[in-house]
Amino acid sequence: MNLDLRKAVLHNVTGNNKEQLQDTIVDAIESGEEKMLPGLGVLFEVIWKNSDEQKKEEILTTLSNGLK
Repeated sequence: MNLDLRKAVLHNVTGNNKEQLQDTIVDAIESGEEKMLPGLGVLFEVIWKNSDEQKKEEILTTLSNGLK
């Protein structure tokens, strides 16, 4: 079976409002389940692709600081 994970994740969250998106993210993080990591990766990809250079720099700074 050929599963396109990106399409599946995007299909599941398309049309969600901000509260629903936050609930999805918080649930994925708090559950601690490794199977949720690819979905978070897809959401991060959406953030990255839709961010300007200033926002990308902020994201990188936040990541860098969080990994110290």
